[in-house]
This record gives sequence, structure tokens and C-alpha cells, in this order.
Amino acid sequence: MTDIKIRRALLSVSDKTGLADLGKALAAQGVELVSTGGTAKALREAGLDVRDVSDLTGFPEMMDGRVKTLHPMVHGGLLAVRDDPAHAQAMADHGIGAIDLVVVNLYPFQATVAKGAGRDEVIENIDIGGPSMVRSAAKNHAFVAIVTDPADYALVATGSTDLDDRKRLAAKAFASTAAYDSAIAGWFAHVDQGERFPTNVAIAMTKKADVRYGENPHQMGALYVPAGSPGMGIAAAVQLQGKELSYNNYNDADAALELVSEFRDGPPTVVIVKHANPCGVATGATLVEAYEAALACDSVSAFGGIIAVNRPLDGPTAEAISGIFTEVVAAPDADDAAKAVFARKKNLRLLLTGALPDPARKAKAMKSIAGGFLVQSRDFGIVTEADLKVVTKRAPTDAELADCLFAWTVAKHVKSNAIVYARDGSTAGIGAGQMNRMESARIAAWKAKDAAAKAGWSEPRTIGSAVASDAFFPFADGLLTAVEAGATAVIQPGGSIRDADVIAAADEAGLAMVFTGMRHFRH
Repeated sequence: MTDIKIRRALLSVSDKTGLADLGKALAAQGVELVSTGGTAKALREAGLDVRDVSDLTGFPEMMDGRVKTLHPMVHGGLLAVRDDPAHAQAMADHGIGAIDLVVVNLYPFQATVAKGAGRDEVIENIDIGGPSMVRSAAKNHAFVAIVTDPADYALVATGSTDLDDRKRLAAKAFASTAAYDSAIAGWFAHVDQGERFPTNVAIAMTKKADVRYGENPHQMGALYVPAGSPGMGIAAAVQLQGKELSYNNYNDADAALELVSEFRDGPPTVVIVKHANPCGVATGATLVEAYEAALACDSVSAFGGIIAVNRPLDGPTAEAISGIFTEVVAAPDADDAAKAVFARKKNLRLLLTGALPDPARKAKAMKSIAGGFLVQSRDFGIVTEADLKVVTKRAPTDAELADCLFAWTVAKHVKSNAIVYARDGSTAGIGAGQMNRMESARIAAWKAKDAAAKAGWSEPRTIGSAVASDAFFPFADGLLTAVEAGATAVIQPGGSIRDADVIAAADEAGLAMVFTGMRHFRH
């Protein structure tokens, strides 16, 4: 059987969007409307004849509405296999009428949690009858259409359905109940019971966009956000222009936004990212000053990069950015002048993110491995001046201390092993992803020399800089490489069995060094 004529429809929705129009369309096709509570009231207010579920079942709604559709007169009408003689006989024997269409959306559990409701109210917004009807109708999709999304009302408004549509609607319905149960299970585990890593984890995601391709053109990809949520950060950004984003665009833009968010309450800051690593980060009196300083750190890597800023984008900064090819620019907002500048760059994607993410937010990070997933709390660790321990004979000056904290913040977002030189609120050289720390220090110093040569400076900005290491120096060689580059201050976690040797080398070189007691590996 393919096409099914809708003779009876059961409607019970929390979201009344489009309900009256759907009811009128079905009634015009001679469909009997059966409904409950507020849905029945809304349909009657639209001038429609509605049969109460209690009239169908012979039982009133009871227990504050907890029990109304959990009845054989409802589920028999949904689950009966119409061309099975035994099922047909059971329907006849018990006076059960077929229900051909169910329109249900569930109690707003996630919205109730999001508004900060108390436990009792949250529990009352766990729908029982709704998911039961959804699952019954979806299971019997050969004969019954199930609609859980107002966007699909047009598929059933004609008064009949075909099998292909019912299959698609059933798949969507099961996904909706799975997402709903996932949200409830997550709330019980994480909020109600306070479990960090529960035995079973159910994650419900909704596809927000297809991406042009994955990490490589032969790979496919898509962007998902938590079900019932618009997402946040890059996932929630509004794209004003440019071609659709690729997997790498999203990944790199997220890396840039996460780093610039560390400075959301600070001075104008610009981050330039390439392949998920920052290649230039700077603060300034204005965004354009910050951009020029960030670009000077590594103008070669910045070509085709991703830029994030912590202030609404202005015209002068947009003009400066337009000087080289840039893939994506992410900003909380942009003024008309900036939008007009970028409008001339048809391939540049401009993403407006609204409020920047809170760098201290507590959330989970997940990574797939062969056969499973690794889950951890995200790295929300932040170090302040009060957390630092001076371990050398010389304490850092105020300027060195400021550069230490700046370099440390950037290093947190650089792939390990990470070394970051910084001076005057700007990165001077960044070494990322090497197999040993000394090589990262060498690469960062070399990049600083190359940047100085390209800019025509008399010396690299590592001279007089502070250097940050995301993990301890296991030997003094990495620190001595920083000394050779001209660094005068060091910030690192400490904790090596050779800390004494490293401290002695720093003292001999006249460096100031502070320990954070916190590591920032990033793999």
C-alpha cells in the first residue's frame, strides 16, 4: 500500500505554529480532528470541530494531564496493521477506529531547562504520552503518517500521504524522540546527579549545514549543533557573504575565535590562524593597529588564513585585511563601512558571531579514535599574575610580566610542543607541533628573524621578549635556545625533575622565570 487517505488525525502539540492552518486544510478534506487540551482549544478558537481524546477513549484526562492518550483506543488505532485480518478483527471487536495521521511535538523540556526552571517543573516537562504516540505512528508508517515538525505540515495538508513521505517522516520522528530522550538523560546525569562522565552517554545533534567538503576534497562533511540549540560561537555565526564554508574553514575559524575570546574583555585584539595554529596575535590601541602587528609576525603564513577580532569590525581594519587574500573573517559585528569593503571581495567569508564565547566556560570536548571516543573537560584553565611563582633570582619587570601572560594565553591555543615569543602585546615568533621543545623554540626564533627581514626591522622582536612554553622544559637546551633568540623572561608550568638545572641556566643568563603550575598541551 502506498497512498493513504487521511480520515482521522490526532493532533497534540506544544508548538502551535501553523496549527490552525493545518487544521483548516485537513477539515476541508473531510478529516476528523481529534485532539487534547490546549491543542483542542486552539483548533476550536480557529472555528474547527474537534473531537476530544477523552471522547475517543471513554476516559477523562487525569492526573494533571499525565494520562490522556495512553490507551488502547489510541494506540490500537495507531499500531494496527490494516491488512492483517487478525488486527482488523481486534479493531472490530473492540470498536477501535484507525488513526491515519498523528501531529505531535513534545513538551518543551530543553527550553524549560534553559530558562533555569526548578527540578519539579523540569520533571513535569518530560513528555510521556507524546513520544509514545510518535513511536507507535512511526513504527506503523506503512499505514500512519507521523509529523513532528511544523515545517512538514504541507506534506499532509492535502488529506493524503504516500509511502515515501511516510518513511521520511518516520525517520525524522524517531530521530526527534531519540534527541528528546538524550536531552533528558543528559540532564539527569550531568545536572541532577552531577556525574562528570556517566556510564552511558547519549548525544543528540541536528545538522545545521553541509560543508563544501571535509579536510580534503574527496571527503564529505557537515556541521552539527546540539539538538534544540542554535549552537554558539562559529557554529552560530551568521555568514554575510562568500561561498559556503569547508570543514577546514569551520575548524580554523573556531580555533581563531576561541583564542580571540581569551581577550574579549581586553584591548582590541586580532588573531590570524593557519591550519588551526595561530601565526600572529596582537593587541593594539585600535583594531587596525592590532591587525598590522599580528600580520607582521608571519605575513607569509597569513596568506589564505583565518582572522578573528574581539571588537566589531570597522572600515579601516577591513581595508587593511583586504590587502592580502584571506579565507574567513570572524567578528562579533561589522559596521557598514567594513561590510562595503568586504563586499568587493566575493570569495571572502564574513562571519558575525555576536557575543564571544566565555573562555572559562565548562564544557566537554570529544575526539574520535578508532573504535570509540575520548571525552574530556575542555581546557578552561586561566592563569593570573597571582598564580605565578617567581623561581629565578631576578623577578620579571611589569612589562615582562605582561608579555609573559600574553604569550602564555597564546601558547594555550598552539599545537604542542608550543613555544611563543611575545613583546609589547604582540607575538614575535610561534613554534608549533614539533616533536621536541627545542625545535619549536628554534622555529619560532627563525620565524621572528624572517619577519624582521621582511619588515625591514633592525632586529627581530624576540630581542627583549618573553617566551612561553606550554609544558615544562625537560632540559635547559630549549631555554638556552630562547636566550639565544634574545628572550629576557620565561613563563612555563615547571614540574620537571630537572627544574633546578633549568632555573640555574636561567639565572646564569640573567633571565626572569615564573612557573604557572598548569600545563596547556593541545593535540
